[in-house]
Amino acid sequence: MSHHPLLRAPGRTIGTLAFAVVAALALSACSTADPASTEPAAPSEAPQPQAAMMADHGLDGLDAREVIDTLDALPLAERSSTLMASIRPNELLLSDSQERETALAMPEDEFYVSLAPYVNQTHDCYFHSLTTCTGEMQNTEVDVVVTDKATGEVLVEGTHTTFDNGFMGLWLPRNIDATITIEYDGLSATSDLSTRTDDDATCVTTMQLA
Repeated sequence: MSHHPLLRAPGRTIGTLAFAVVAALALSACSTADPASTEPAAPSEAPQPQAAMMADHGLDGLDAREVIDTLDALPLAERSSTLMASIRPNELLLSDSQERETALAMPEDEFYVSLAPYVNQTHDCYFHSLTTCTGEMQNTEVDVVVTDKATGEVLVEGTHTTFDNGFMGLWLPRNIDATITIEYDGLSATSDLSTRTDDDATCVTTMQLA
């Protein structure tokens, strides 16, 4: 299924983060592997495992938004088979085949949701995986309108092109309930979105165009 688009979370111990990563990735149908525990801190003269991992995957110096925008827009042929990147409402969880992992804090005022509209087939997903999720409508132009349900304000309106993975990513304000309508070739789908809690979905694969 295809849009036209290290800091460890404060107060968390390494053990808590490792448990949260494993448990959370199990909820993401697009994810295919669980990360292992974080390695002990390296000597001061050597790169930390997390920093080395970011550099090895070409993500050195990027914050969560920059990593998401980079990875979600990558052509499928260029996507890493050794990196897992899973989006939660408040953090981006990263791990790789060398058992390195880290978490990047999401923007305080923005919420990322990735949508894969479809006509014929879809898959279950709740937390978007930037390296493994694929949708039906790749590199496809769709018309999108997102409206704040409380105020009626139009937050997003225009034509978007799904990424090579079949998903369309949107950065929305936090703490809102919204309605999204997607139209394509005379077909449309409408769904509600929430950006209020840590349990809200970052991956929407239920919008069938009809």
